[in-house]
Amino acid sequence: MKYLRACVISFSMYSKIPMPKVEWEKESMKYAMCFFPWVGVVIGGSFFLWGICAKWIPVGEPLYAVGLTLIPVWITGGIHMDGFLDTIDALSSWQTRERRLEILKDSHAGAFAVIGGCMYFLTYFGLASELSEEGICLVAFGFVLSRCLSGIAVTSFPCAKDSGLVYAFSNGADRKRTRIVLLLEAILVIAGLLWLDAILGGAVILVSLLVFYWYYRMSLHKFGGITGDLAGWFLQMCELFLLIPAVMAGKI
Repeated sequence: MKYLRACVISFSMYSKIPMPKVEWEKESMKYAMCFFPWVGVVIGGSFFLWGICAKWIPVGEPLYAVGLTLIPVWITGGIHMDGFLDTIDALSSWQTRERRLEILKDSHAGAFAVIGGCMYFLTYFGLASELSEEGICLVAFGFVLSRCLSGIAVTSFPCAKDSGLVYAFSNGADRKRTRIVLLLEAILVIAGLLWLDAILGGAVILVSLLVFYWYYRMSLHKFGGITGDLAGWFLQMCELFLLIPAVMAGKI
């Protein structure tokens, strides 16, 4: 039962999918992060179904791309985009580390967050409109891989502060076992990507790992560790950049 509760906690936190209410007990929290990539499975599956089925119904290219752009936001409720926007504001402030952490906690969206959000969605929309069927499959796997890497970061990277959701999940997790499970899940996803296309699947993996390294370096240098907002920034950036090699699948 503890694993079922852990799964419910993960979906309740990282998606808008209706879940039964459960107590966030310490024993269940230990393994909640193991199920984070499963949210990516739901997003990837929905992304794939729309990407394939929309080809068979009278939907124009703009509406088709809008669907691909919004599906991740609909399923997650925008929780990761919220962190992305807060991080854009903090990074654009050019303030001290302490002030940047304060900006992350500010509930108000600044001008740079609005600009960054508009640029993000326009770029995602443009790239999504160029995806082929093979590219859609690659991106679907990418939603799972990005969450595997994010979970590994939560159980491995230092936290910037001793409060917040990332600290709660990191502090409450059985780090060693959770990290092993996440690594095994990541290996399965990587195998799937390479099976789809050794070259372009490998490119998706490489891009994801490069953004992961960028996340690690930026978080330590600018904030002294990771936070929930920075984790959201990583997911959004990873899922944006992996579109680039996925788009290439229809061009080569």
